Amino acid sequence: MSLSPSPGPTPTPVPGPVRLGGRAQVALRPTESARVTGGFWYERRRVNAEVSIPQGPALLDSVGNLHNLRLAAGTVSGEYRGELPFLDTDVTKWLEAASWQWAQTDPKAEFAQAEDVDRMIRLLAEAQQDNGYLQSYYQVVKPGLRFVELRWGHELYCAGHLIQAAVAHHRATGREDLLTVARRFADHIDDTFGPGNPVDGICGHPEIETALVELYRETGGQRYLNLAGYFVDRRGHGLLRDGPPMLGDAHAVPPPSAYCQDHVPVREAETVTGHVVRQLYLLAGAADVAAETGDPQLRAAMERLWESMTTTRTHLTGGLGAHHESEDFGDPYELPNERAYCETCAAVASIQWNWRMALLTGRARYSDLMERTLFNGFLAGVSQDGLRWLYVNPLRVRDGYESHGGDNTARRTPWFTCACCPPNVMRLLASLPHYLASTDADGLQLHQYATGSYAGPTDGGRVTVRVDTDYPWQGRIAVTVDEAGPGEWTLSLRVPQWCEQYTLEVGGTPAEQVAEDGWLRIRGAWRPGDTVVLNLGMEPRLTEADPRVDAVRGCVAVERGPLVHCLEQVDQPGVPGLDDIVLDPAAGLTVRHRPDLLGGVTTVVGSGRLRARPAGQGWWPYRAAGSAPVGMPTGTPVELTAIPYYAWANREDGSMRVWLPTS
Repeated sequence: MSLSPSPGPTPTPVPGPVRLGGRAQVALRPTESARVTGGFWYERRRVNAEVSIPQGPALLDSVGNLHNLRLAAGTVSGEYRGELPFLDTDVTKWLEAASWQWAQTDPKAEFAQAEDVDRMIRLLAEAQQDNGYLQSYYQVVKPGLRFVELRWGHELYCAGHLIQAAVAHHRATGREDLLTVARRFADHIDDTFGPGNPVDGICGHPEIETALVELYRETGGQRYLNLAGYFVDRRGHGLLRDGPPMLGDAHAVPPPSAYCQDHVPVREAETVTGHVVRQLYLLAGAADVAAETGDPQLRAAMERLWESMTTTRTHLTGGLGAHHESEDFGDPYELPNERAYCETCAAVASIQWNWRMALLTGRARYSDLMERTLFNGFLAGVSQDGLRWLYVNPLRVRDGYESHGGDNTARRTPWFTCACCPPNVMRLLASLPHYLASTDADGLQLHQYATGSYAGPTDGGRVTVRVDTDYPWQGRIAVTVDEAGPGEWTLSLRVPQWCEQYTLEVGGTPAEQVAEDGWLRIRGAWRPGDTVVLNLGMEPRLTEADPRVDAVRGCVAVERGPLVHCLEQVDQPGVPGLDDIVLDPAAGLTVRHRPDLLGGVTTVVGSGRLRARPAGQGWWPYRAAGSAPVGMPTGTPVELTAIPYYAWANREDGSMRVWLPTS
């Protein structure tokens, strides 16, 4: 089937990936317009727009994703390239990223990737079958099967990413060509699944749930919200227990249903479990359903699961995942360092879920975790030049580490066999401005701090504020009111969970105000030109973990502001390796800004010693307990330079560590 582009209606202000319905029962709503115009995130988004996104089409062509869709469309001959059934999602996630970037482009300027976007949309339309079905793997490799291999087939997962790309494209351009493709597939799924339909089942990889809710928000089609609710509520009833083994391994034993979150209904679950990305995509969808339906039981489950995840299974960087083998959470307090999984996609999914929870509840703690994940667990996933990626994000790379290649290496790579992470990073960075601020009837809330402009309606009239900051290097956040209605409204500023001291000025005058639940709420009859300045204390600090985290007992980590820091071998001249370094906590920490290093970063410098190797130990690497002194070693003193964790692995290969022993 072929569709020609339609200009469609003039697009309304783009609210980003989450546009809540008019009857949504939430505390906050995303701003109607948001722009990042300078500073830290502007630079990261510039690289994404100028380097990462433009390289996408050629990479998707070279590795076979577009070839597979051409096979499905019948325009080329040959074999399906790759073993994975969900390769179409690399294409649709790239389309989503490009669409969000298009939305941020000056309307008078030509969007550089417009032709690539149109070409891929035409290809998807040509590949789509008459009944709306669209997935190249099953159309080419297994043309006789439809919605049978639900555990591993990823058909609904692919549909979900197609829908999200279509929503982004429609919001960015007003055109309906990709939206028509997505609706036809969604309608086919709705005719196939659910009560009275041929299939009572769920996808082994959640994702369609949140996409269907967003399709409902975009089109008003109630059937899409109903279908999302069906998928959320049918999970946990063992529908996937008889699925085939993982693709490519005929001898594999299907993992427990918990791997796919099919072991217990969402409303009854007590803790997060199984495959991290699957779990978090499901919870983002469940939060969307709760927002649109006002379901208190579903909301309570979301809050309960977040509490369990954050208190027992979250790394200091905001990263999630303990096991490489099944990409899962692991047990409570099982938070390894060199074997930490912390998939980049899991960081993306965590940010998406936390943003929905922040809107649903209005609580600052969700934005706190977003900030930690954005600056650390997420941003480490892409190199500073925008060309190389990390699938997994360990907290330590040992001296003498040997990479065996593959997706799970602790070395950056230009692409992956399972390339889910790069386009996921691209789409989040492209849509990032819409994750930073919100409004409600009472006023405007700044959740994250980035130089830019944020606007939306309140009961006091439409408001626009301008933010100027050098965050995260400095803690000064200056807010200027550019537009304000005639009534009073409240400007709310989040005081991060890590911040122990701060000062506030309103109109140039110091103001004594205490944050409540993480928010400074400043109410007034604002006028254009009014200013508020929040200064967050940015002293470097040492952090220790819960003593139940065995992997880091007796260790501390270095943090400053929202940034976790790490030692990298290249920054420790004269030190043979990092495995024998011991930090002296009593020596204090100093801050040095290095405009010459890694594009300009602020480093934290401390003191320590090299732990001397025991003499006369022989060939056996163990000794009697108590035979070595406890405390600061007497070996060679060293100065230790810690860089922001997000910037590691951008220079020469070497060892790295976040957690540092103190004895």
